Amino acid sequence: MTPQYDYDLFVIGAGSGGVRAARFAAQDGKRVGICEDLRIGGTCVLRGCIPKKLLVYAAHYAHDFADAVAYGWDPVSPGHDWAKLVAHKNKETDRLNGVYINLLNGPGVKIHEGRGVITSPHTVQIGEETVSAEHILIATGGWPFVPDIPGKEYAITSNEALDLAERPERLIIVGGGYIAVEFAGIFASLGSKVTMVVRSKLLRGFDDDLGKELDEALQREGVTLAYGVNIAAIEKTPGGLVATMDDGSLLQADAIIYATGRHPNSRKMGLEDVGVDVGVGGEVKVNKYSQTNVPSIWAIGDITDRMNLTPVALYEAMCVLRSMFKDDPTAPDYDNVATAVFSSPPIGTVGLTEEQARATYGKVDIYKSRFRPLKHTLTKREHFTFMKMIVDPASDKVVGCHMIGDDSAEIAQGLGIALRCGATKAQFDATIGIHPTAAEEFVTMRTKEPD
Repeated sequence: MTPQYDYDLFVIGAGSGGVRAARFAAQDGKRVGICEDLRIGGTCVLRGCIPKKLLVYAAHYAHDFADAVAYGWDPVSPGHDWAKLVAHKNKETDRLNGVYINLLNGPGVKIHEGRGVITSPHTVQIGEETVSAEHILIATGGWPFVPDIPGKEYAITSNEALDLAERPERLIIVGGGYIAVEFAGIFASLGSKVTMVVRSKLLRGFDDDLGKELDEALQREGVTLAYGVNIAAIEKTPGGLVATMDDGSLLQADAIIYATGRHPNSRKMGLEDVGVDVGVGGEVKVNKYSQTNVPSIWAIGDITDRMNLTPVALYEAMCVLRSMFKDDPTAPDYDNVATAVFSSPPIGTVGLTEEQARATYGKVDIYKSRFRPLKHTLTKREHFTFMKMIVDPASDKVVGCHMIGDDSAEIAQGLGIALRCGATKAQFDATIGIHPTAAEEFVTMRTKEPD
């Protein structure tokens, strides 16, 4: 009997979420195709998490060389080769691109090169080719943008920042979110003079105390923070770029990075033509099972603008396969997802912010700790760790943990397990810490903040 469709599943977008869904469906015996108009691997592997963290590692050495003197090492005056770093980073992303291609080829996923356009509830056109599928999964992620201002063509985004031919001596970063603060830390540590243009505050959506601590840390690193202004126009001059601010002031730079957010990558995909509901921001609207209003079309990852994290997209991919093929409708649970910001210093967080907790529970108990890490008792570097715990006093459950400081991302992963299991403050208190570590502070905090 000839199958009704070419594929059981066709995936548009070969990033982390799309590749996960495609390969696991194929391993389960489904006929699967996937298309991609850039490189296999997507934002996280090629233009985001992985290459960015490699640059974060590079930036840390600026402190490490200096701090080593306090531990008896002879002082050194190392130089840094930006072009060499970018070349090594590219070699690794090329390797990962090959790994992801093999992940698809191994179970027999058919790769189609080109942008997928949905032409009916069961058909996708890729260039001159048209394929049909019982289910279509959209996993095209997000894409950075530059607002429509005069001279916008002279600005770049995080995509281009990872591949600059030279490190800019003077850099303006527009935005106060996680991408902006991460790049600020990277370039400042590597020697650039960085100015951040921030409309309101750092890390909107995170606990307010984290933004305040990071503000101080960035300023100690030499980053200039310009709050309450925005760029009205950019001009290219023989001496570099000149940004005219909306208050009339001028800023000069060799590069301007816009990190003011990402838009769902849904344009020119034929979604409206086949009746798929799309939000005002371009996000594909889905139900709790990641299914659109067109039953054969599904969407996961940043394209849905729910919780835009790579591990969440991977999780959604596995849930959607159960809903599609296992007769087991499975909705992702977004509570207590641990996250990290690889700023300088890094941030780890899980659960509710203080503002969210007060809105949910009314009265909450707050515990805080701020200290100089043991490492820097010898270096005397002005580098501090800050921790915060939020507790619902009615149930004694810990509902939020937030940290800025070395190893915070690694610590937050363990805290995420505890909060997923519903751990109470009494259980944290009964846990014996590992000494001397920063992490032990989360099980030794006893003094509540005054209301």
